[in-house]
Amino acid sequence: MRIDILTLFPDMFTGFLQGSLLGAAREKGLVDIRLVDIRDFAEGPHRQVDDRPFGGGPGMLLMPGPVVASIEHVQGQATDPGQVILFTPGGRRLDQPLVEELARRERLVLVCGRYEGFDARVAQTVGAEEISIGDYVLSGGEVAAMVVVDAVARLLPGVLGHEESARQDSFSGHERLVEGPQYTRPREFRGLHVPEVLLSGDHRRIEAWRHEQAVAATSRRATATPTPGMSRRSDP
Repeated sequence: MRIDILTLFPDMFTGFLQGSLLGAAREKGLVDIRLVDIRDFAEGPHRQVDDRPFGGGPGMLLMPGPVVASIEHVQGQATDPGQVILFTPGGRRLDQPLVEELARRERLVLVCGRYEGFDARVAQTVGAEEISIGDYVLSGGEVAAMVVVDAVARLLPGVLGHEESARQDSFSGHERLVEGPQYTRPREFRGLHVPEVLLSGDHRRIEAWRHEQAVAATSRRATATPTPGMSRRSDP
């Protein structure tokens, strides 16, 4: 899979892309991730990429010219133009089924917003899909892009050391359950003991116990209420 990330701050991704999982996957050629600076496609001596919104209002918007030019530039580098994704507050909520959809595509073009977002004509011009990673406010789409890259990359064949790990993760599988509690050594830590069933060696009992715990964890999560006063805006 190839992933192009278009951003005004490519340096933000340096450490992230060199990390253990993604770094190893890139070295093996399992995923091709490329960074593009949107400002390189801005015109004029000041390379302006943003301007005030028509009709008034606070903040600045990313101008369509540089953003569309950067998208069309990377799309022209391969036969498959890829799916363009903008990170916007009104986009489709990112969840595991959407991550699985994205992982089946050959190429993604992730465009990171800044300021008050994109001029609406960007999405209209390039036929972009809009995605939000949640109802909270971020300074830009870079963190959202990292979330998508990490979630998608772990589903690609060969990226994880154990393919079963991806199938057993929270929200994976047909039931979409949250993973229940897990334990490792020591057997006792500050008075807290590993459940005896996990030490029994009875794999059928262990599997049943883990499923029960996952159902319970999922139920607790579903009934949890939002904290009063939280912002309902979404990420860039």
